[in-house]
Amino acid sequence: MDNVLSTKDLCKKYGKAEVLKNVTLDIPSGSIFGLVGRNGAGKTTLMRVITGLANPTSGTYSLGGIPNTDHKILSVRRRMGSIIESPAIYKNLSAYDNVKLQYINLGMTSFDTIPELLDLVELSDTGKKKAGKFSLGMRQRLGIAVALCGKPDILVLDEPINGLDPQGIIQMREILLRINHEKHTTILISSHILEELSKLATHYAFIEKGEILQTLSSSELMSKVRKASRLKVSSTELLCPVFDREKVEYKVEDDENMDIFSDLTASRIISLANGAGVEVVSITENNESLEGYFMNLVAKKDGIS
Repeated sequence: MDNVLSTKDLCKKYGKAEVLKNVTLDIPSGSIFGLVGRNGAGKTTLMRVITGLANPTSGTYSLGGIPNTDHKILSVRRRMGSIIESPAIYKNLSAYDNVKLQYINLGMTSFDTIPELLDLVELSDTGKKKAGKFSLGMRQRLGIAVALCGKPDILVLDEPINGLDPQGIIQMREILLRINHEKHTTILISSHILEELSKLATHYAFIEKGEILQTLSSSELMSKVRKASRLKVSSTELLCPVFDREKVEYKVEDDENMDIFSDLTASRIISLANGAGVEVVSITENNESLEGYFMNLVAKKDGIS
């Protein structure tokens, strides 16, 4: 699979603060690439650099095989749509006129495809209503429509579901999936709502303090996310020494609840508990979340066991 975007040892400093540290990434064509990181991890800075809003301090990146040092990068960047921090829309214009203005800016002379684009982002029924009176979700979707003008190869979205209500998040997810599947547009998306991101992304990069901790596909991630069982027992205190002896990794929630990260069968768990005089009330599947996996990576980087 060809890469739409690649970075190599990309660094960015603001004064003495190193915000990006040797970031190397390959974003495959047709993927939905999730950039996972906490606030201040460097996600927005990386997006600003690759969209040309900021220059790298060192390192390189390429779009469609064209390096950022080549003068052709300016024309190639026209094949990129983006929303960084907030959508660039005119609040005194309607959705149609916002998109039409972007068509004109791009030198497009036919406006026949605007209704189709507005329908894609579910704004076809807004008529002459000004964007300033739109809800947050509607403004985000209009920003995506504007970013899609010119049929970009890659769409770069910085926290597009931030602040949306549950219904708005679902709507945004369905729209992004349609853009990816129907328009074959590669999407680079950052989000701190990691469980929602896991319903979209085909690939991931985990970033912390400007460094990439790990990159992997969704199938690789699913194979790495730890399998867990939630136990409700009469005493976690009595059961912990047993699991210590058996070298079973566990996490205690309270006096009666704990998670174990192991392939132990239910019968084996009950047998071990009975031997310690502990009653097992229930055993339920409680597999590790995407957020839990990320925090585990961060802990390992910081040397926390």
